[in-house]
Amino acid sequence: MAALDSLSLFTGLGLSEQKARETLKNQTLSSQLREAATQAQQTLGSTIDKATGTLLYGLASRLRDTRRLSFLVSYIASKKIHTEPQLSAALEYVRSHPLDPIDTADFEQECGVGVTVTPEQIEEAVEAAINKHRPQLLVERYRFNMGLLMGEARAVLKWADGKMIKNEVDMQVLHLLGPKMEADLEKKPKVAKARLEETDRRTAKDMIENGETADQTLSLMEQLRGEALKFHKPGENYKTPGYVMTPHTMNLLKQHLEITGGQVRTRFPPEPNGILHIGHAKAISFNFGYAKANNGICFLRFDDTNPEKEEAKFFTAIYDMVAWLGYTPYRVTYASDYFDQLYAWAVELIRRGLAYVCHQRGEDLKGHNPLPSPWRDRPMEESLLLFEAMRKGKFSEGEATLRMKLLMEDGKMDPVAYRVKYTPHHRTGDKWCIYPTYDYTHCLCDSIEHITHSLCTKEFQARRSSYFWLCNALDVYCPVQWEYGRLNLHYAVVSKRKILQLVATGAVRDWDDPRLFTLTALRRRGFPPEGINNFCARVGVTVAQTTMEPHLLEACVRDVLNDTAPRAMAVLESLRVTITNFPAAKSLDIQVPNFPADETKGFHQVPFAPIVFIERTDFKEEPEPGFKRLAWGQPVGLRHTGYVIELQRVIKGPSGCVESLEVTCRRADAGEKPKAFIHWVSQPLTCEVRLYERLFQHKNPEDPTEVPGGFLSDLNPASLRVVEAALVDCSVALAKPFNKFQFERLGYFSVDPDSHQGKLFNRTVTLKEDPGKV
Repeated sequence: MAALDSLSLFTGLGLSEQKARETLKNQTLSSQLREAATQAQQTLGSTIDKATGTLLYGLASRLRDTRRLSFLVSYIASKKIHTEPQLSAALEYVRSHPLDPIDTADFEQECGVGVTVTPEQIEEAVEAAINKHRPQLLVERYRFNMGLLMGEARAVLKWADGKMIKNEVDMQVLHLLGPKMEADLEKKPKVAKARLEETDRRTAKDMIENGETADQTLSLMEQLRGEALKFHKPGENYKTPGYVMTPHTMNLLKQHLEITGGQVRTRFPPEPNGILHIGHAKAISFNFGYAKANNGICFLRFDDTNPEKEEAKFFTAIYDMVAWLGYTPYRVTYASDYFDQLYAWAVELIRRGLAYVCHQRGEDLKGHNPLPSPWRDRPMEESLLLFEAMRKGKFSEGEATLRMKLLMEDGKMDPVAYRVKYTPHHRTGDKWCIYPTYDYTHCLCDSIEHITHSLCTKEFQARRSSYFWLCNALDVYCPVQWEYGRLNLHYAVVSKRKILQLVATGAVRDWDDPRLFTLTALRRRGFPPEGINNFCARVGVTVAQTTMEPHLLEACVRDVLNDTAPRAMAVLESLRVTITNFPAAKSLDIQVPNFPADETKGFHQVPFAPIVFIERTDFKEEPEPGFKRLAWGQPVGLRHTGYVIELQRVIKGPSGCVESLEVTCRRADAGEKPKAFIHWVSQPLTCEVRLYERLFQHKNPEDPTEVPGGFLSDLNPASLRVVEAALVDCSVALAKPFNKFQFERLGYFSVDPDSHQGKLFNRTVTLKEDPGKV
């Protein structure tokens, strides 16, 4: 019966029966709407009109602080708040003023109470907007963005009813343009839109690459699009949905603003127990990029709370990768910097009855519905003594933990705050034998450093309740945790455990094997940091997990290398060519542009002698149709020399394999232009070149439905091909590790760090995307 009464009440507000039934399924919403409608009926003494009903529904569905329901209903029922803009302003006001009492005069001023907007004012505002855009309107007609006109009118008349503005815009536009014609109904060409989007994207990308700030901040924020655009301003944490308020919150936020000056503060908090991968690059880009876009600061904080898994090499490698990506931390900090304070707060939690020492073993705490601890209600004094005993080393590992009294979103009850570990810490030595957990440490370190935006990947969403609970339980400043989706790549594994398996089985050399997607591996392969940053920017920031194709990352890498990698010539599978009529008594010095498209970037010199080497694939004795390179009766040009060579003799070995060629040459301008120009080397360096392909054969090597035998069974046997005697022109003789080149017609290559005098190269990417890759 109650449900039928509520259904009748809701339809009386103007809701359709279907909408009313859906509302009844939401217990919280239906309860608030029922209370609002009942109060409004008592005030009005009659049925509720549809406009008022719509506002009441909007109030019930959007109001977070239920204490303000009666206050706001009274304004709606009395028609003091009668438009959607007023309701939005009222909801924003009560959210930003959570403490009692509300200043009624200030509230009414901020919500436009008593302000009347006449039809004449609306007509004038719309007419002014149309006159401003009249030339463009006459050209684009009904393809013009009418929302722009409504927005400008609304900016002038903040409290005007949106429907009235839209109706006025429709009427005046019709009067100006007349009825729609057939051409007005045609859609805008998609190509133009695509080009415009590409232009916008490139403009934003260029601004990031150039490190522009100030007026360019908007473009950087566009690259951090998605969730980042919803973020709160420093000190306005309480405006974030789900943020938990206490009587101390506003005072703590005031102190926070006094300390930070309203500055945006983020942090990148890696665990120093492994090497960073491409997913971390997104986290680094987001944390440092968001701070930079808002003239803020970003900390690099090592979460060094598990001494068993931490190694000095990981600290160094992580810092190096952050610097390599182009970011400088405001300060490098460690969770261990705050061990004394964290311990003192743990004692305070016990004193407040919010934590207790427990003796359940780890296996007893696993699963979705573990039994409550029998020690949950032990006396506070007893837990204090036992926690002190834990600190003094009187319990063995696993024999005692400190647990917090709360239930998390994922059903986990009473997460562990401290556990016993007798492993010396790399920074604090043997001072501690108890160490805090992530659940305990993370939010409190954020609080100590006055972080404004604690940016975490989606899997930490289940810890948000403990984040807010712990800060509020200790009455300390509580930052806001924001979650975003992880970045993954197809054809890759990035977990530490699985990479260790790959190394142990010999599938890869180490963490920096160029076939992996760790950042050290990508650097070794020759990926420029700008390319990785641009890729992260293009991916953007969303709540959903993102899994991208590797060729999209490679495309960003090519964009950078095309502008930064000087050209050189190399031959991977060589064929000796003797020029029988070489035009000089000794070798010639050829000037080759470092960047053929822009010769202002300089030249390098290579020798051109009677003996040159070309790619074996650039010659065919019996060419197939369409083959344009060297063949009988088909001369070919040698790049940068100004000479054309023509085949005179093919020299074969005993097995019938072609061993060398003899050719004659002529000036390129002394006859018909050849069909093709090929690269070559003369008096070259002999180098080792490593050619990399995907490490795995399937998109999702960890998916048992796609790869039933496990990821180790999915290895691509052709993921590495080593050319031990590649020939490279002598311009690379002085190249240093990580120097990058474009080997003409072959791809982009980088000097391996193990190289001696530029004798070892890794192929970074091919010149063009492989059409076989999807």
